[in-house]
Amino acid sequence: MALSPRIEIRQNQTLVMTPQLRQAIKLLRMSNLELADYVAGEIEKNPLLEMAPPSAAPAPGRALGVGGGDLGAFDTMAAEIGLRGHLREQVGAMRASAETREAALILIDELEDDGYLRAPAEEVRARHRLSAAEFNRGLVLVQACDPAGIGARNLRECLALQLRELDRLDPAMLALLENLSLAAAGRLVELRAICGVDAADMTDMLAELRALDPKPGLRFAVEQVQVAIPDVYVARTSAGGWAVELNTETLPRVLMNNVYKARFAGKDSAARAYISECSASASWLVRSLEQRARTILRVASEIVLHQERFFETGVGELRPLTQRAVADRLGLHESTVSRVIAGKYLSCAHGNLKLRYFFSAAIRSMEGGAEFSATAVQERIRQVIQAEAGSRALSDDKIVAILKDSGIDIARRTVAKYREGMGILSSVERRRLKTGFAKA
Repeated sequence: MALSPRIEIRQNQTLVMTPQLRQAIKLLRMSNLELADYVAGEIEKNPLLEMAPPSAAPAPGRALGVGGGDLGAFDTMAAEIGLRGHLREQVGAMRASAETREAALILIDELEDDGYLRAPAEEVRARHRLSAAEFNRGLVLVQACDPAGIGARNLRECLALQLRELDRLDPAMLALLENLSLAAAGRLVELRAICGVDAADMTDMLAELRALDPKPGLRFAVEQVQVAIPDVYVARTSAGGWAVELNTETLPRVLMNNVYKARFAGKDSAARAYISECSASASWLVRSLEQRARTILRVASEIVLHQERFFETGVGELRPLTQRAVADRLGLHESTVSRVIAGKYLSCAHGNLKLRYFFSAAIRSMEGGAEFSATAVQERIRQVIQAEAGSRALSDDKIVAILKDSGIDIARRTVAKYREGMGILSSVERRRLKTGFAKA
């Protein structure tokens, strides 16, 4: 077959990330306080923008179909709100491709308050449509941030990142990190043999580990502890439904100064071009703020509809919910839902809670009927352990049996994972602790 040059016309579709679209995505990820700072900066740069007076009509703030009514008093809680902003600034200054930085920003939003990335990699990748390579490159950027240890998937990796920063991650230390359970159990003779060190070296190595920070994210929170301002309020109405409102007190509202714009209508072409650019930027910001408010309200309202029993009773009635399910019901992209709930709080009669709190995996029931929320199961485990009598300490196997009597089908390793995630000691350690207190 002869080869010859030819011209072909092909049609395909690609998503072009315009500066305006990037701005809209950035606004969606921000909390109300971060948004207020951003808008203040835009007002300084754009002469056509000005802050709306308090009497101006508020942004869309009340949900339809969920309820409308009076808001009562709400509890507040102290929470760290500066860690993610601190990390975003560092990632923004790093030399990397735009795609890698975007992946890093996504992972920053997935971090827990203590700095760990505990969500399974497969789940995060599926939620944000990230390839394995994009995920890994983004994680490298996050783990390169200060403080060292941020972005770790487990305690071993957290300590390893800090030791690498100190240039102390030698083979002996690696062996020690791989066998932390032996150190916790006091089996130091066995541990020395594995690490190939003597007693003095082992003492020094353990002292180095104790000097590290197992939860580096909380260190930043201690420096900048502020009251977590709720982005959304939920309260029961006099009619018995639920009112869902945005916190418009902290929601910045801007107006475009058309008088100032008209003043330059007859000026030279350079001035008109500048004002035209400012006008387009101001219009886009106003529309983006309105769209952000509507999207947050829609997502929050869907959460309330799905978790109505939680708002009535408490954590024991929390139902399984995924970001994909909310996205499908609202006709949104899953990454949009992820950005909406990042760093935002909902205030209700049960406290001031992260929007992420209402999303959890499903645990099967014994009868095969309604599933249990993983968060509700964790609370049940906490209650079972708190109810332990005297010096008695229930084993994980015993807790599994108790939960199965309640209709919850759960594996022992899952109970152990949830217990450790809540910072609860093993039955052996709890029994030893109780016995010690009894003797004292």
